[in-house]
Amino acid sequence: MLEEMDLTPVWRLRQSAAPDVEQASVAAPPSSTADPRSAIRESRLPAIDDRRAEIMSLDWAQLKQRVAGCTDCPLHAKRNKAVFGVGDENADWLFVGEGPGADEDAQGEPFVGQAGKLLDSMLAAIRLQRGQNVYIANVVKCRPPGNRNPGPEEAAACEPYLHRQIDLIRPKLIVALGKVAAANLLASDASVASMRGKVHEYRGTPLIVTYHPAYLLRTLQDKAKAWADLCFAVRTMEGLRGGVNAPT
Repeated sequence: MLEEMDLTPVWRLRQSAAPDVEQASVAAPPSSTADPRSAIRESRLPAIDDRRAEIMSLDWAQLKQRVAGCTDCPLHAKRNKAVFGVGDENADWLFVGEGPGADEDAQGEPFVGQAGKLLDSMLAAIRLQRGQNVYIANVVKCRPPGNRNPGPEEAAACEPYLHRQIDLIRPKLIVALGKVAAANLLASDASVASMRGKVHEYRGTPLIVTYHPAYLLRTLQDKAKAWADLCFAVRTMEGLRGGVNAPT
């Protein structure tokens, strides 16, 4: 297993607030102290709530169709394919990354480039396999230009999609891959280093944090830490369902 992870001889939806609205150009009466931006935000809340309620009512087929045709944030304009997610829709394990890269945008599947190959090796090392009791998704479904991190407003637009996927899958454990995923799922700006080795919670589901495979490709010395995180994840799953022996 260590060889599969290249460990020998030595191994490396934040619950975002709704996007801010630009200041209105309409001037308030001189005697008023109200912030016009507040009025605009309040006027948009019903639409935001209606959109979330609609998405949260969809079944798998409807949700996939909704994501494929989504134009709710600017990321859709330059995408090739929306990247919905892939895997066992009744999985115990859910792995969440940040967003599609160029390979994922071309193929419409998450983690298919070099980072995806490393993720597959990481899964194999703990006796898991893509598509078998494992589901893989991202914080955003469309590729941010230049592979930059998704912005808060982009993550907020995709947040209901990820929420609905998690509600439909009902995983026993979520593994957040990297700071962007952890920040959005846990509404925290803490570093990955400070979040590792702990069981967090996302809407009632246990969640642990580890490094993103793309980061590990650039920072080989942290592969050993990621291996420790995977072992911790297996022990956590063992405590949740029993019958699994953690690798050492």
